[in-house]
Amino acid sequence: MVDLHNVGTFNADTRFKADYLNELEKMLEKVLPHAMLKAKPNLESRIRTLKRVWLIIYDMLRGKNNDFGWDDHKETGQFKHRSFPYYDQLTAIYAKD
Repeated sequence: MVDLHNVGTFNADTRFKADYLNELEKMLEKVLPHAMLKAKPNLESRIRTLKRVWLIIYDMLRGKNNDFGWDDHKETGQFKHRSFPYYDQLTAIYAKD
């Protein structure tokens, strides 16, 4: 997704343009030829999950009035002892400047 975002062909504000899943499927097929990952439902579902989790962490870190807090969101408890290694990459893709 980062490579696709960096190319810029499929960028649209803080989203991707309509046909990006098919392009992502082609890119993954070159790297993982026997994975048989399809744009729908495989990639679409995983991207939706990553974006949902990223949004929870992003909101938590950004906080109301820029205050960090675990208690503001019920969903954040799962991240007290778990890392989210894709945070920076997804922030570059989905966050507005």
